[in-house]
Amino acid sequence: MTGTKPYQKNVRNRHPIDVTMKNYPELASNYTMIDHEFSVTEFEVDGHVARITLNRPEAMNSLNPEIRWELSKRWDTVEEDPDIWVAIVTGAGERAFCAGADLKHRSREREATQELREKWQRMNAETKSLHERWYYPKPIIAAVNGFALGGGLELAMSCDIIVAAEHAELGLPEPRRGLIAGAAGVHRLPRQIGLKVAMGYMLTGRHMSAQRAYELGLVNDVVPASKLRETVDAYVEDILKCAPLSVRATKEATMRGLDMPLAQAYYTPYEWESRRAKSQDAIEGPRAFAEKRTPDWKGQ
Repeated sequence: MTGTKPYQKNVRNRHPIDVTMKNYPELASNYTMIDHEFSVTEFEVDGHVARITLNRPEAMNSLNPEIRWELSKRWDTVEEDPDIWVAIVTGAGERAFCAGADLKHRSREREATQELREKWQRMNAETKSLHERWYYPKPIIAAVNGFALGGGLELAMSCDIIVAAEHAELGLPEPRRGLIAGAAGVHRLPRQIGLKVAMGYMLTGRHMSAQRAYELGLVNDVVPASKLRETVDAYVEDILKCAPLSVRATKEATMRGLDMPLAQAYYTPYEWESRRAKSQDAIEGPRAFAEKRTPDWKGQ
């Protein structure tokens, strides 16, 4: 992919936080509009591909209220923009994809002003992280360029495809900090690599190498760091060869079907499959095959 550019269509550099404070009713009476400048994530679009970069390399791209809130807005944009068909998420720098929660922020919270604490609470109220967007429709690839720990691994596990650099390490070390992998990590890891192996990592807080993650089926590919983007782009190129509604229908049926017995999953109607079946692309695919040409997908 070439010619990436800053995204302009639906995302502004400054975004007013305007939400119903259902999670923080004590703040509703003195709620005022505040602005937040996007500063800890980068968002670029190249054709039908969005690239999201966690941009706190000095903090190993760890998660504080600002970066969680910005990521939430990025996921909203990818989902809502019909011209975006696939997304990539990665971390800035060479050390970390995302090292998890910013534990230093928790100590700063105690010393912060009341105004700043209220801003963070408002951000948290408006944030919906990828790990709880259970049936996110569009495919997401995690380009794991370093440590993916705690919330960083939880973010990667919420993606559909993971490509890791050889030097990357993955793990859920929360128990070593008196915490648990509460952003669905304790639920996703056993489902993705099996119970006994997952317990071996979760109960000890041990890291696994990228190669071990590949052997366990958690990671799709392990490549030298210099080949990471090239490998991710190869997945993107192949995804874009497919009809976007077919990709979404496949993802939805797969993910929802995992929650059902096989027969029920087979007979259940799915929203994106209904859309695909009625789409122009459902006609274009067989026609292009018969005419021996490349399909011209429209995503509708």
